[in-house]
Amino acid sequence: MASGLQMSPQLEQIHGEIRDNFRALSNGFQRLDKIKDSNRQSKQLEELTGKMRECKRLIKDFDREIKEDESKNPPEVNKQLNDEKQSMIKELNSFVALRKTYMNSLGNKRVELFDEGGVSEPTADDNIQMASSMTNQELIDAGKKTMDETDQAIQRTQKVVEQTIEVGTQTAVTLKGQTEQMGRIVNELDTINFSIKKASQLVKEIGRQVATDKCIMLFLFLIVCGVIAIIVVKIVNPNNKDIRDIPGLAPPAPARRLLYLRTTEHFE
Repeated sequence: MASGLQMSPQLEQIHGEIRDNFRALSNGFQRLDKIKDSNRQSKQLEELTGKMRECKRLIKDFDREIKEDESKNPPEVNKQLNDEKQSMIKELNSFVALRKTYMNSLGNKRVELFDEGGVSEPTADDNIQMASSMTNQELIDAGKKTMDETDQAIQRTQKVVEQTIEVGTQTAVTLKGQTEQMGRIVNELDTINFSIKKASQLVKEIGRQVATDKCIMLFLFLIVCGVIAIIVVKIVNPNNKDIRDIPGLAPPAPARRLLYLRTTEHFE
């Protein structure tokens, strides 16, 4: 049946490993019939038990891959894959039953919880056959062990919940601290932004004052230049009546020159 199935490469690999383990189990049980020593038989059964555990894990992987690819495959392919999975589960259950038969023949009446509740998705008939083959004491022991395992699972779950709550509390405290830190950073940014605006206004005011001072200096320079020009013209051409006398600057005294001329004439 498997040869005509459409499988992904991952499914083909898992299916091939399961079939290899089934062949190893079949050969192992055949060799078990030829072993007469009880110790060697027990050792051989332990090896076969390991193989069955591996098969159980691979069947779970096979089922997980089927569910992941379910949306990609046609309904007919999904049905064929599920049928193949059920066939492998039944085959593994037959090996489990065969193992139990050999264990009983060795005088070991203990309940072996190899599959811890059965292989994935066992049929109702398989469960009835396995339960009917147990004694009352075996059923009681199996029930007690299952209850103990359930209690342990509940305790582990409680621990996980407590750890989750603790982690959540720590995360909330951390987030609160980070929120407060972000608020402080925002306030500091607002302060910096305000300071930058004030500095920009101050720079503009200083620029306007500098421009005003430059204009005043320019006007003063022009006035000084004008005064110097008037003084130069007045000195060069003192008789120019178009230019008024500068206040505080007396005109040249011609009388002194005349005095000098008369004195010269007198000596002559």
